[in-house]
Amino acid sequence: MSRKFTAACVQIAASDDVDGNINKTEAYIRQACAAGATFVATPEYFSGLRVEGRKTIAVAYAWEGHPVVAHFAALAAELGIRLLLGSVGVTTGSDKILNRSVLLSENGDVLACYDKIHLFDVDLGQGRSYRESDTMQSGNTPVLADAGDFRLGMSICYDVRFAYLYRYLAQHGADVLAVPAAFTKRTGEAHWHVLNRARAIETGSFVIAPGQCGKVTNGGFQYGHSLIINPWGEVLCDGGEEEGVVCAEIDLSEVAACRRKIPAINLTAGFIAD
Repeated sequence: MSRKFTAACVQIAASDDVDGNINKTEAYIRQACAAGATFVATPEYFSGLRVEGRKTIAVAYAWEGHPVVAHFAALAAELGIRLLLGSVGVTTGSDKILNRSVLLSENGDVLACYDKIHLFDVDLGQGRSYRESDTMQSGNTPVLADAGDFRLGMSICYDVRFAYLYRYLAQHGADVLAVPAAFTKRTGEAHWHVLNRARAIETGSFVIAPGQCGKVTNGGFQYGHSLIINPWGEVLCDGGEEEGVVCAEIDLSEVAACRRKIPAINLTAGFIAD
């Protein structure tokens, strides 16, 4: 089994035009595949997103027969790639939806799903307040997925601020951590790079973090800067502020090598905090 492969992040500015978002994302996935990528990841809520007041409104469908998942499952099978749908909205039967990340196989099968645990409820000052919990229902289970050549630890956006989740994923076998996001420009400029690099360094893992860019319909701006980071914390590629695709080679042997040098994830605390 090969220990190297090419990964890609798709970076788009999703509007409330679902068909337009799907077509644009598909075009970028095809571009990534043509560049040699066998694992492609899209951002959080790539199929549609808007803001109403302080509420984040995402495109959502019932899980059974979800049209966005079905479309990209067929594309993954056509191209023969592993495809991470950063997240899609899934209805629950209540007034709230799930923010769900979906890993698809080369055959278009659903390998794993992860429902976002940590919801973005923040007050940034100057009237900037976000309450994801007004419209979203949180998940409660960390997810590790078998992605063929490697084990993938799944997460979404605001999760990146909670280091214990990534430590758990790495301690339970993750080689690669996925952080699809729609980070705000303000928080992204302050924290996006340092948080993703920290998660890579702390766990000795690759981080693949595709992000949305541009302006949200009726809302503010998103940060972009999709990243692929190696286990030493080095940024292998950065998507900048515009739509497009970035690719990098993943050498999985670097995970074990880094963890041998600094075996931080093997250690447990020698104290008990009050």
